[in-house]
Amino acid sequence: MSTRALRRLKGKQRAQEAVVVEELTLADSPDELAESEEEQLLTTSVSPASRRNGSNRKSKTSKDRKDICAVLGMISDTEKASADEDPEKLDGIKTSDTGNNDSKENCSRGSNEPLSSVKKKKKKKKTKVKSEIVQQEQSPDDNIDLLLENLGQSNGLTLQNDCGGCDRRPVLHVEHRNLNPETELKKYFGSRAVLGDQRPRQRNRQFHRNTWMTGPKESWPRFSRPGISMTLLESKDGVQYFTFEHSRDYQQVQFKFLDAVESMDPNNLVALLQLNPYHIDSLLQLSDVCRIQEDQEMARDLIERALYSFECAFHPVFSLTSGACRLDYLRPENRAFYLALFKHMMFLEKRGCPRTALEYCKLILSLDPDSDPLCMLLLIDFLMLRSRQYDSLIQLYEAWEEHRNLSQLPNFAFSTALCHFHLSQQEEMKLEESDRVKRKADQMLQDALIMFPAVLMPLLDLCTVQPDATVTSHAYFGPSSQIGQLPALAELTALYVGRMYNLWREAAVMLWLEESVQEALRRIDANDPLVEDCKNKRKQRYQSAPRNIHRHVLLSEIKEATSSLPLEVTTQPMMGFDPLPPVDSVISYTRPERRHVGASNESTLSLFFRSLLPNFNLQGGPRQEEEGDMEVARAGQELNQEVNRLMVAMRDMLANIRFQEPPREDQPFRDEEEWD
Repeated sequence: MSTRALRRLKGKQRAQEAVVVEELTLADSPDELAESEEEQLLTTSVSPASRRNGSNRKSKTSKDRKDICAVLGMISDTEKASADEDPEKLDGIKTSDTGNNDSKENCSRGSNEPLSSVKKKKKKKKTKVKSEIVQQEQSPDDNIDLLLENLGQSNGLTLQNDCGGCDRRPVLHVEHRNLNPETELKKYFGSRAVLGDQRPRQRNRQFHRNTWMTGPKESWPRFSRPGISMTLLESKDGVQYFTFEHSRDYQQVQFKFLDAVESMDPNNLVALLQLNPYHIDSLLQLSDVCRIQEDQEMARDLIERALYSFECAFHPVFSLTSGACRLDYLRPENRAFYLALFKHMMFLEKRGCPRTALEYCKLILSLDPDSDPLCMLLLIDFLMLRSRQYDSLIQLYEAWEEHRNLSQLPNFAFSTALCHFHLSQQEEMKLEESDRVKRKADQMLQDALIMFPAVLMPLLDLCTVQPDATVTSHAYFGPSSQIGQLPALAELTALYVGRMYNLWREAAVMLWLEESVQEALRRIDANDPLVEDCKNKRKQRYQSAPRNIHRHVLLSEIKEATSSLPLEVTTQPMMGFDPLPPVDSVISYTRPERRHVGASNESTLSLFFRSLLPNFNLQGGPRQEEEGDMEVARAGQELNQEVNRLMVAMRDMLANIRFQEPPREDQPFRDEEEWD
């Protein structure tokens, strides 16, 4: 066999023979030494010419090794000298010195000492190096986690809450990778099913900035900054307060948007978006129109476009994951960001991505955790249960129960009990621990049923479960519990039941609920002191619901909850781009008053269609006229009278129109050429 064939069997090429450094490193390991010995045995059975070539190659290799060893020796000597000059060097240089000395000794002794002695000495020195590395890792001065923690505390990144002093960051920690729904979908279906045959196009490729929430699509218009910017207001106690600002051109577009909304014509919004494709409020309002028309894909696309426009306007210091950035909901410029995040979260939840929706829920809550303008605490437990983040739910409940009284909300009272029940059913949990968690779940569910008895019957009704006669006839859970509860509590109860009933439909959960109801009835009949205490709490704490709860119910669009809203909320006009604005809003710029003219500039046909509405008023409401405009007003009144006469005539004409019925086949006197 020739040497060329041997090189092919060994996987070597001719170009690799000149790389002497690889041969040096290969000779250091015992496996490669044995491999080189086997190669030498194979080469002995070849022709004398190949032996001569091999000996020449070996002599060349040994000569090159001596040169490299000399170079390594010079490097190690210089490093030793520098270490002696500076006694405060780190231990990392010592480990490199030992490695270089090992290679030097191996190079100098490789030709004189046997392989076994070289291997033993090398193993001893390796263990010595490993022990030094372990000592370095255990030394407190080089602990990376400790250094990062101290650095974060010095910069104010760790946030302490005002009530209780516990750390909020672990509870509301947001991960960038979980903001992308494709991350969750890949876990369910695999990357091939999610991405398909998508490959980046190299030609005509547009380069966009990296964004976390959503990325630009090819179907979107070319992005140009619409006039939104973010400003850092102040930094206090490690918390940074930001706000969005509108430029003068964006304010003019905002005024046109308000005119388009008042016209009640979606085509005006479409025309405005064609000129300003990244106007935020127009995107939000048109998304609601598309969703009502059951065009879910277009509605979701408009919301993603709004989020992309917001993210391109972020301040360089603003962070989505730190939990230390605040946006005041009292400013109208910031509300659109809250609403865009909320609507995007709802689309993700309906799409089957509860884990991604949970990250957005925590993000909204971290923007203003104290006032919670969209009342995300009424939703976060549902998303944690759906995404099976049981430990996170318990952690949130234990951290905020002391200063937020989460147990007084029906959703947390029942959801934490359900969370403990699911934890007790996990197979990897030990039997003793499982029994302990199960007893705690029973106790929490019984307390929740005693505190909120009006939840049971609507929940069983939506789960299509027929309750026992002893439960329906009992005064505590019967119809009297539904009629006698306060409006604020009825709103919270209807919201929880309408959102969570699907999670209670499981057979195991229903059996557990039945056992807990029977035990709760026994405690009620035995005059448990908790029963009277819960009655007093219901009478005192649920007199009226705050404005953020009403806003959450309107945005959630759960029919069981919207029907329980009070009249002062349902009777006032609602705008999709700003539902129930705060009473004490901080206004940065105001809309100029529109000047009314005496004569109408609308066409006759548009006036006619407007006159068909019951609340049609041609004058547009009472107004005060100046003395100089009296003649113009009189001319306008005469024109209005003529237009009114024309409207009456057109109505009479439409009322007197009669359409002739087509002749039937059974009519004998039918003209055959009549319908040709």
